[in-house]
Amino acid sequence: MHELSTSILLIIALAPLAGAVLAGFLGRVIGRAGSHTVTILGVAISCALSFYVLYQLVWGGAANYNHDLYTWFEIGKFNASVGFMIDRLSAMMMVVVTFVSLMVHIYTIGYMADDDGYTRFFSYIALFTFAMLMLVMSNNFMQLFFGWEGVGLVSYLLIGFYFKRPSATFANLKAFLVNRVGDFGFVLGIGAVLYFLGTLDYQTAFDAAPTLVGQTLHITQNHAWSAATVIGILLFIGAMGKSAQVPLHVWLPDSMEGPTPISALIHAATMVTAGIFMVARMSPIFELSSTALSFIMVIGATGALFTGMIGIVQNDIKRVVAYSTLSQLGYMTVALGVSAYAGAVYHLMTHAFFKALLFLGAGSVIIAMHHEQDMRHMGGLRKYMPITYITMWVGSLALCGVPFFSGFYSKDAIIEAAGESHRWGAHYAYICVLLGALVTALYTFRQMHLTFHGKERFKVVESHGHGHDDHGDHHHEPGVLAHAPKESPWVVTVPLVLLAIPSLLIGFFTVGPMLFGDWFGKAIHVSEAHNVLAEMGAEFHGALTMALHGFTQTPFWLVVAGFAITTYVYIFNPAMAGRIQRIFKPVYVVLDRKFWVDEVYLAIFARGGVKLGRLFWKAGDTAVIDGAIDGSASLVQRIAAGMRRLQSGYLYHYAFAMILGLILLLGGFWWFGHV
Repeated sequence: MHELSTSILLIIALAPLAGAVLAGFLGRVIGRAGSHTVTILGVAISCALSFYVLYQLVWGGAANYNHDLYTWFEIGKFNASVGFMIDRLSAMMMVVVTFVSLMVHIYTIGYMADDDGYTRFFSYIALFTFAMLMLVMSNNFMQLFFGWEGVGLVSYLLIGFYFKRPSATFANLKAFLVNRVGDFGFVLGIGAVLYFLGTLDYQTAFDAAPTLVGQTLHITQNHAWSAATVIGILLFIGAMGKSAQVPLHVWLPDSMEGPTPISALIHAATMVTAGIFMVARMSPIFELSSTALSFIMVIGATGALFTGMIGIVQNDIKRVVAYSTLSQLGYMTVALGVSAYAGAVYHLMTHAFFKALLFLGAGSVIIAMHHEQDMRHMGGLRKYMPITYITMWVGSLALCGVPFFSGFYSKDAIIEAAGESHRWGAHYAYICVLLGALVTALYTFRQMHLTFHGKERFKVVESHGHGHDDHGDHHHEPGVLAHAPKESPWVVTVPLVLLAIPSLLIGFFTVGPMLFGDWFGKAIHVSEAHNVLAEMGAEFHGALTMALHGFTQTPFWLVVAGFAITTYVYIFNPAMAGRIQRIFKPVYVVLDRKFWVDEVYLAIFARGGVKLGRLFWKAGDTAVIDGAIDGSASLVQRIAAGMRRLQSGYLYHYAFAMILGLILLLGGFWWFGHV
């Protein structure tokens, strides 16, 4: 077996960074074309070499790579390095990240063509790709944290890309603050790893992980917590922020304030997948605590069902896909919780392709509708946009888990794994992910029907010879377009087609080895007692048989039910949608207000924080600190004013004071002499 080239790995990581630096600092010099050329070239080089690395690991006989390249710092016996751990897990992530990022880069040429921040945007998304690569290629916790915070920082910049909009600045601040909560737990988890295992290096920590058994930590006075449980829960709190798990999910829908290409990048390949990847990478530690895994499973199941339900009542085409992401991340988290780590990262991979496809497809629709995002002002677009229409149907069927599409193989495996698991909370998780199949079908087919089918609910008011463009007089009037919708340019549709191909086919060709085989090798550790995928693998007889069997299973018929309901309501009897909303108004209000989670957070943390700050200001700063400083100055002033009265300038006043002082002095001597 031969070893992977360090030079190739460095180029994979640094090529996007080089493009980001050139576009960011020299964007005005090299221009718009130069900016997109250098960033696309950097990501394309990284993507091609990532495919080469994966090929070498799977078919070329290359050994796993784990080396430190540079010592960052060393304090006593503790040190932090920059290094790479490249195995099949990280190589698969590198391919997914760079391929989706490359598609997004190409798509951006068309989507951002008229935007003033063109070069800045390309710099940001290339930097985003670099940060994610550093995260997935890392071989130690410090570098992981560097990439972790890197994607957080660039997401802050991208969500608030239109920084003159108050809604955008609110959204990026919200994302930043919510992720600070998760990252606080993540830092404590890394600290606990260093405390108990004495190292920040992955392999050393994984080798020493069994020593955590029996070790405890007294968080409260009367209760000892298992060290493995504490580390697992703290690390997962970090994942709850990055991967938007309940209750730290509230930032993700608001990230739609950024341009559509970054919505695709955040939701498909980069930021939200970081938490899922991290837990899978840390499987040797998580396997030591069933408590931590049950916690993960229940959190994921709750998100899979309830955030998906919110998507049913959304009217913004991008927000429907955003809530879909929250739900699908819940499925991945459930897989982690039942120790089906391979199932989680497998769904991560298939989801990256079809979710990027759906977001970019939504962006194509938004371009055609002159930046209108409300589906109630769309309808009948399939005749104007055939490529977008067909590719979005591919993504939608994959999302719903229809047999033979990629999402079926990963999603149905997670549902079955939850049903097979005997871990505490597994029954609740199984009900949630099973009902989630119906919920997914409802919001997905509702979106497709409202957007592409039925009557046209927009009006075209042609502008003849007045020079109006997409941003003309009718741009801000809902449902009124300056000219008829049309298919997007090739830089938009080519990425859609290239993403539709894996969305349709990749599951069929990879499910056997990646899900039920030992494809990941030692990259993922599962104890025999928890290995539900191995139990399911004993009944696996090929991708074709699995898909045909899928037609007889409950999830498929729930999808059929969802399709039948939405088709009847939105195609054959559109008036019924309003009647259903009125009949189930309490349920609609709950979903429309997103279970009031945002309102609770604003009331307790935002307004509560302001009130607490005002209390400290008035009672602490003004009354105590300023009072003490101003009071001491006033006291000195009063004493000085009194002393000034004694300094009258009259000789007899001074003589009287001297005589009085002499009497007091002699009286004192006499007193002490007789005591």
